[in-house]
Amino acid sequence: MRNSYILLCCLFVLLSACREEQPRKLTPKEQLGKLIFFDTALSNPPGQSCATCHTPANGFADTLSRPISEGAVKGLFSNRNSMTICYSSFVPALSYDQEEETYIGGLFWDGRVNDLQAQAGQPFVNPLEMGNTDHLMITRKIRQAPYYPELTAIYGETDNSDTLYAHITDALAAYQSSAEVNPFSSKYDAYLAGKYHLTKQEKEGLELFEKKALCAECHILTPDPKAGKVLFTDHTYDNLGIPRNPENPYFTLPAEYNIQGEAYIDLGLGAIVNDSTENGKFRVPTLRNIALTAPYGHNGYFKTLEEIVHFYNVRDVSNEFPPAEYPATVNYDELGNLGLSPEEEAAIVAFLLLLTDE
Repeated sequence: MRNSYILLCCLFVLLSACREEQPRKLTPKEQLGKLIFFDTALSNPPGQSCATCHTPANGFADTLSRPISEGAVKGLFSNRNSMTICYSSFVPALSYDQEEETYIGGLFWDGRVNDLQAQAGQPFVNPLEMGNTDHLMITRKIRQAPYYPELTAIYGETDNSDTLYAHITDALAAYQSSAEVNPFSSKYDAYLAGKYHLTKQEKEGLELFEKKALCAECHILTPDPKAGKVLFTDHTYDNLGIPRNPENPYFTLPAEYNIQGEAYIDLGLGAIVNDSTENGKFRVPTLRNIALTAPYGHNGYFKTLEEIVHFYNVRDVSNEFPPAEYPATVNYDELGNLGLSPEEEAAIVAFLLLLTDE
């Protein structure tokens, strides 16, 4: 009898542990946001969803791992690489830190919006992305969607298209803030919890990341105040000296979309804050799920993790890479001549592989 009791207790503990490891179920609003996120009927022409450029299998980056995602209209492309949306719910609003003398926060590569709801509303009506002409075109489609009753159950009915559009973007923001998109389930998290032991190479990579390679200067290892966990970003902006990407299809778009043609230079944050000293700077992204989100950089110049780590290491002491797209504001203090051996570069990559969510 006692043995049966002990067996039942052990089974209860195991079942409880299993329940704790299961991801939290989506709330009704998060589930609605997910349905909208994956709905390919919402583009013009139909066929593209938010998930086309932010697919879960690729760390919520481009579904085909393209440097620049193609829009709903075949042959039209935006100007930048699709950034992962994972952990973007923790990015603060854009502000200027007087003490550090740097901009912090803001979404997209250039910080042009301050919250997920504003971010979610832009791709729908961007002619180079989902291609809708206005908010009304989207709200008409949503009213015909099979999940529209779920939307009205949460938000109520409205005849106002702007109000309905706000409901749509609010639901999308809820999904992007959910545990499904931000699970903190990597081996690195397990390591911090004492449930995973680093290999010799991974441990060396972590030590290099924090010290010799200076990665942790921007991809910080201290817990984020809002997330309570390590996000591997300080949300600041930097010009890494990334070369112009000749494979960027935006250069060849008609003047209607790119008046500068081949001469186009992406000014990043500088164009948003109207300050030339910030030209060429882009937001420091999270490194979580970095192994899934190739290619890398705001223009997708680097095809592999090995390539971009090597660039950080030798940019200023090698002729392997072309000059920076915008040379005037390049960071020469924290990268470009790190003195890493090939083995040390490989160790850093091994550490970065730990950041993939299970």
